This record gives sequence, structure tokens and C-alpha cells, in this order.
Amino acid sequence: MTKTNAGGHAHPDDETLLAALDRMIDEFDPPPAGLIERVQFAIELEDLDVEVARWERADALAGVRGGGDSHGTITFTVDNLMVMINLTTVGENNQIDGWLVPPGQHSVEVRVAGHGSHDTTSDEDGRFVLDRVPRGTTQIVIHFDGPPNRTVITPTVLL
Repeated sequence: MTKTNAGGHAHPDDETLLAALDRMIDEFDPPPAGLIERVQFAIELEDLDVEVARWERADALAGVRGGGDSHGTITFTVDNLMVMINLTTVGENNQIDGWLVPPGQHSVEVRVAGHGSHDTTSDEDGRFVLDRVPRGTTQIVIHFDGPPNRTVITPTVLL
């Protein structure tokens, strides 16, 4: 229990103790690196009316950082929509080959924390390609021009 004086303020010894406790927490249980940036990235879309897709399947190498090129497939679903991406890591960047089911021409935005957005449009078969997408914390946003108009976003993944 913290003792307070008549004015409701902590005693100087309490402030010293709280400062020492703060330093100990920072040293022994610090927040994960990049936590603030990841939270800010995730809430940037908070004002949009979006549907969040589920991560259905990821091949063993999806999102793995390695010395050479790596490949992998990730599938996301929501209701009657499937988003499948094939990831090819080339140098410091990714190439994303994607497919939308059901197919159609839709706006596709790939957001990478600290690197902005990369936009394209899927073709009539639902296929889209984005080259030179930086590695990092990523979300894919698909804007469907209705009817009905809808926006679907994937969970945040590290690619």
C-alpha cells in the first residue's frame, strides 16, 4: 500500500522506489522491439469498415528469412472470399503473386510498416503481382467494388 501525505501525494521515498521499479521492469521485462510501431501500424485502419480474413494455411517457408530466395504460399479466407499469395523473397524485397477467389478486377493494397503502401489491381481472373515489396510487418487490403462494396484486410504478418 502506498502511503500518501495529507495532500494526497506520494512520499519522496515512494517516488524513489517507483523509479527503481520502473528501471527494473525496463531491464528484466522490456516491451518487445517494435511494439509501438506495430500497434500504430495496426490501428491506422481503425476508422475503416473492414472484414478481417483468417489465416488458413502457410507453407513451411512462408515468411522465413534466409540467405537465398525463399518461397511460400499463404491463404486467407473470409466468408465467400479467398486470398492466396505466393511469396518469393529476392534480395531485400519480396515479390507477391496473388489470386482472389471469386475472381475479378479489384483494388489490392499491400501495406508494409515503415514503407507505405504498394497498390495494384487484380485482373479479371483475380490475379495480381507486386514486385519489390520491402520485407516487414505486412497487411493486404482488398477493396471490392460491389455490389456490395466491401473492404477485406488480412491479419498482420511478417513477410
